Amino acid sequence: MTTPTKSSKFLEYMKIHLISLNQDFDGKYNTETKIHIQGQIDATRHLLSVATDIMNDDIQGKGY
Repeated sequence: MTTPTKSSKFLEYMKIHLISLNQDFDGKYNTETKIHIQGQIDATRHLLSVATDIMNDDIQGKGY
């Protein structure tokens, strides 16, 4: 079994954080809070995409 790197641990954290944000978005919040949570979801997805591209040496990836 391979030992996870710091980078792979951070990627896993971002994936879990995204799941948490999506669960929060499904909660009963007012419109302003929903907009704030959606912004966090969009930013996290973008950073996760860029990080994944970097880890895969995909300089032409969608994240940049």
